[in-house]
Amino acid sequence: MDYLDQLEAEAIAILREVAGQFEKPALLFSGGKDSITLVKLAEKAFRPGKFPFPLVHIDTGHNFPETIEFRDKLVEQLGEKLIVGYVQDSIDQGKVIEQTGKNASRNALQTVTLLDTILEGKFDACIGGARRDEEKARAKERIFSVRDEFGQWDPKRQRPELWNIYNGKIHKGENVRVFPISNWTELDVWNYIKRENIELPSVYFAHERDVIMRNGQWMAASEYLNMDEEDIITRKKVRFRTVGDMTCTAAVESDKDQIDDIILEISQSKISERGARMDDKVSEAAMEDRKKGGYF
Repeated sequence: MDYLDQLEAEAIAILREVAGQFEKPALLFSGGKDSITLVKLAEKAFRPGKFPFPLVHIDTGHNFPETIEFRDKLVEQLGEKLIVGYVQDSIDQGKVIEQTGKNASRNALQTVTLLDTILEGKFDACIGGARRDEEKARAKERIFSVRDEFGQWDPKRQRPELWNIYNGKIHKGENVRVFPISNWTELDVWNYIKRENIELPSVYFAHERDVIMRNGQWMAASEYLNMDEEDIITRKKVRFRTVGDMTCTAAVESDKDQIDDIILEISQSKISERGARMDDKVSEAAMEDRKKGGYF
């Protein structure tokens, strides 16, 4: 077995543990490369049977259109169930207030929508594609990461995980976030995508796009950005290393439109993947604060 075989085997074993230990699990699907990789791993874990869980997408309403188009095509190909929670519904119900100002984003608002979706679906485990190399708060996570009855994360309450033994026992109202590719890196994911010939949304590959410079980074010019006369739209050849809400996901200038070239570019990069996420720059502990509030 090479290292990708070992990572794959570990992830498949974790997915099967989830199916065995929990009554109503779900796979959180963003349409990004990590969650697409999880879907591929789920196919290897459970085919020719159906997935023992639905796919759940929290839609901010400000997603890249390429991502939504890819999501719908993939779900149709899989023949699996998709549940979508809409941030707009949370806004309409008065549960969250839309941000204002130049850097307004719906990214933080999706926590409420996620927790409501978990409650409505009675999900006791949510599988996600977070990796420990993404951001320092995520490095504190266990593979089975317990959330309390309010969906909150406390790093001090996490359980030890010894000899690949995962404890899914929870009290009523609690749930567990599960990270099968926690031990993977960004390069591991790309090498696996190459090996398995996994299709991705086009935004991951170099393309020409209208962008503006915002806080020192190139942002896709869109109707969702609060632009003013200071924002000058420029045509650039870019790609996205991570895909989230259009209002907080920055592009990198690149002409790499082939997987081998992208892998080489990433291996030489001095900036982390999450360095292109504006929401992580709000404060030194931005991600950890959001996770404590129930964020994925």
